[in-house]
Amino acid sequence: MTIRVLIADDQQLVRTGFQMILDAQPDIEVVAAVSDGAEAVSEARRLRPDVCLLDIRMPKLDGLEVTRVLAGPGVENPLRVVIVTTFDLDEYVYGALRSGATGFLLKDSGPTLLIEAVRAAAAGDALVSPSVTVRLLQHLAKPRRTAPRAKEPLTDRELDVVRLVARGRTNQEVAAELFVSLSTVKTHLGSIQAKLGVRNRVETAAWAWESGVVS
Repeated sequence: MTIRVLIADDQQLVRTGFQMILDAQPDIEVVAAVSDGAEAVSEARRLRPDVCLLDIRMPKLDGLEVTRVLAGPGVENPLRVVIVTTFDLDEYVYGALRSGATGFLLKDSGPTLLIEAVRAAAAGDALVSPSVTVRLLQHLAKPRRTAPRAKEPLTDRELDVVRLVARGRTNQEVAAELFVSLSTVKTHLGSIQAKLGVRNRVETAAWAWESGVVS
């Protein structure tokens, strides 16, 4: 199955570069490449791509607002959004996570990470890389008294899984560190997400930082 991607970035060089990299993959097709947030919303609604790659800073609507419109709480049939950020300058990108983004990508991450982020998002997972998302969460997410409470208490083993996910470990790495099977890790993640009322591992990581489970 081909992964259909929309790219939104106001820099033509970035759009062209991303499109060349992604179109060269046998399982990925760029269906639109647009230069502003308003066009991103319009084309995303028209084409319903599998993944939207959004720059955080764009004319008309920024990536934060586009994410909220396409994937935010209450959106029917939300799209999968990966935010492209320069990290050091875009401190408000953390808000995009709460608006429904499923991953983050640095503009200079390189082709391999770009492709990995798109495939992860398409699979309903998220790119949680120690070099991207975890640094971002550490930088922006401080423990808050208002952090959402779990619907049910997490078990000690579930907390172990949450801490590793929040530090950017993949499912395979979590399994190896906890000496359990990959299927067991996936079962724990499903239970954790249900208890926390979150949709993916990025939101799980955010909860961990906000609640002080990881510091």
